[in-house]
Amino acid sequence: MTEFRRSLPQLGGEFFLTDGGIETTLVFLEGLDLPDFAAFDLLKGNEGEAALRKYFRTYAGLARRFGTGLILERATWRARAGWGGRLGYSAREMADANRRAIGLLEDIRREFKGDDRHVVISGCVGPRGDGYNPGKTMSAAEAEDYHGIQIRTFEDTAADMVTAITMNYVEEAVGLTRAAARAGMPVAISFTVETDGRLPTGQTLRAAIQQVDTATSRYPAYYMINCAHPTHFEHVLTAEEPWTQRIRGLRANASRKSHAELNESAELDIGDPVELAMQYAELERRLPQLNVMGGCCGTDHRHVEQIAAACLPLYRGTT
Repeated sequence: MTEFRRSLPQLGGEFFLTDGGIETTLVFLEGLDLPDFAAFDLLKGNEGEAALRKYFRTYAGLARRFGTGLILERATWRARAGWGGRLGYSAREMADANRRAIGLLEDIRREFKGDDRHVVISGCVGPRGDGYNPGKTMSAAEAEDYHGIQIRTFEDTAADMVTAITMNYVEEAVGLTRAAARAGMPVAISFTVETDGRLPTGQTLRAAIQQVDTATSRYPAYYMINCAHPTHFEHVLTAEEPWTQRIRGLRANASRKSHAELNESAELDIGDPVELAMQYAELERRLPQLNVMGGCCGTDHRHVEQIAAACLPLYRGTT
């Protein structure tokens, strides 16, 4: 059963950890094969499911150690029409994979239930196209229909919310938000930005957030930034500007490389976990609502551990 769909605890001020870069961790550190970076494909076998359980338990352990809330972001970034079809999944099999992914996170939540900390289950939705490049774009209406299929599957599960990861143009974010609203699901919108702090379309982050809010009557519960290094976007964040108050989550890349450079890299660039944590701490000083911390490409539990160690004292006012 869903626990927090009507009232997300991360909106009440508690500090939350979430995971790092699940796909890069599974491929480069665990040596697993993820066709099209589709982590949900691991659910078709016992070995793959065990790898996912190990992955999420690691982050649940960090939340327990630091005494924080936890957002479990399920492995469904690619689990929808188009991407699933490329891997040979029918529509019914795709829906079953989404439900199994949520069921796995329910198990993790039950394991850590006694810690008296909030554990939120999120249904992860990725872009229709490439996470770095909008490519062929959709209208908001087309995006609402397209993403509505996956989101309606979440509606009948224990998912507390939907998180849209690596959104790179506004119309898709608007349509996805409307699909979540139609399903009665809270939604967080996480935008990808380039090295100049703008969306791949060239639109500013400020304009993107304001446009989605205007088009959806401020329906998103909050916004996030992901899949970019803090040095790529820190200069566009000014604490005094009202739009930055809508940013509550951060899932940065470990690497300072551009998206084009990352696409060409044969090896994983994990950057410097301690340096990344210090950069998160600086952003925490700028963004008064920031309380959801995780990572994206190249990050793993080592980065999230350092982020928690650096940011929790500031959040709790103990420095």
